[in-house]
Amino acid sequence: MGCHDDLLNELSGHRVRRSRMLRDLDVMSRRGLLRLGAGALGTGMLARAGGLRLAAAQDAPVALPEFGEIPAALKGSGEVVVSGWGGAMQAAQETAYYKPFEELCGIKVVVADQQPDPSKILAMVQTGNIEYDVMQDARSTVIRLEEKGEIWEEVDYSIFDTANIDEGRRYKYSIDMLPYAWVIAYRTDAFPEGPQNQADFFDITKFPGPRSTPGGTSGLNPFLEAALLADGVAMDALYPLDIERAFAKLATIKSDVVKFWDAGSQPAQLLNDNEAVMVHAWNGRIDAIQRTGAPAVIQWNQAELDTDVWAAIKGAPNAENAQKFMAFTTLAVPQARLSMLIPYGFVNNASPALIPEDVLANLPTAPQYADITFTRNVQWWVDNTQAVEDRWNEWILE
Repeated sequence: MGCHDDLLNELSGHRVRRSRMLRDLDVMSRRGLLRLGAGALGTGMLARAGGLRLAAAQDAPVALPEFGEIPAALKGSGEVVVSGWGGAMQAAQETAYYKPFEELCGIKVVVADQQPDPSKILAMVQTGNIEYDVMQDARSTVIRLEEKGEIWEEVDYSIFDTANIDEGRRYKYSIDMLPYAWVIAYRTDAFPEGPQNQADFFDITKFPGPRSTPGGTSGLNPFLEAALLADGVAMDALYPLDIERAFAKLATIKSDVVKFWDAGSQPAQLLNDNEAVMVHAWNGRIDAIQRTGAPAVIQWNQAELDTDVWAAIKGAPNAENAQKFMAFTTLAVPQARLSMLIPYGFVNNASPALIPEDVLANLPTAPQYADITFTRNVQWWVDNTQAVEDRWNEWILE
C-alpha cells in the first residue's frame, strides 16, 4: 500500500489540533428539566438540574443536566482508550463524557497520549498493534482511510439513540459528534461597524489592517470557500470549488496576512494581542477570548459549518466498549453538557430542551444561523485535498 512517506502525503488534511477553551455557563432550572421526563429523551434517561459543577476562572459555579437511568446495553467493565485533541476540549469532554461514562457505565476511559493520525491508524491496523480504540477526527479522515481497506469497525446502531440522531449524521463507520463553525472574528476597537461577509474580510481598503487565515500546513486547508464567497460565488454554488479562482482571490490579501495559521489557538491569540484585527477562526476559540475581555466579535454570516466524528479502529482490543462509549456520548444529556461547557453544537435532537436559551443562541446549530451559513462538502475535500495541498505549496512561494 505504499511507503510511510507516501501515506503521510496522501492522508494528510484535517489533522488539526483543536484544543478549545471552556465557555461560561448558566444555571439550569430544576423545574424546566424535570418537565421533560424520560419520554423526551428517547433513551430512558431522565434529566434533572444539579450534578457536576464546573466554572471557568471568572465564572460562578454552574449546574449541568444530570443523568438518570442509563440503558443496560451501555454498561460493562474494563476500559476504552480514546484519542482526541487535548487541551480545554479534553477538559470539557472529561466533565461531559468521560467521568459520567466511568461512573454510570462502569468502563474506565483512558485518554491516549497521541492525537489521531491517519498514517498511524493505518499502520496500527496493518500490524495489529492497536494503541487506541476510538478516535475523534474529521469525517474526511475516516472516508479516506475507508478506501485503504477494513480500517474501521462498523457502528452498532442497535445501542444508539437513533430516535433522536438524524440519519444524515449516522454513517457506516462513524457518527457525528461535534458540530462547529469557521467564522470571521474582528476587533471592535479597530472596526466599530465590522465586516458583514467574506467580501469585507478581503476588502483591505474598507477594513485595513493585518489578517490571519488558515494555511495549508499541519493538516489544515486554506479557507478556499471564504475566498470564493468574497469573489462573488453564492453559498449554494460553491462546490465544486474553483481552486485557481480561490487562490487568485487569496493573493489579493496575501501581503496583509500576518500569519497563515497552522494551529487553532493562533488566530484567537493574534486577535487578542492586537497583532491581527480580523481573523478566520473556530467559534469556540473566539468565545474564549471574549470571556477574558478581548474586544472581539463574531460575524456569523457566511460561516462554514463542519462536524467531527467518532470512529472505532478495526480490531481494537476494546471494540465493544468503544461502541458503548460512542453511544453514550451522543445521548441527549452528554451532548447538552458539552454544549454548555464549550460553544459547539450537538447531534442529539433532544439536547436543546436541556440547554438554556442564551447558550443555544451562541451555538453553530442555532436556528438563526441556518440561512446565513453553509456546510462543508466533505466528499469534495476527500477527493481534492491533495490537489489543494500541491497548489498551496506552489502558491505560498510565489
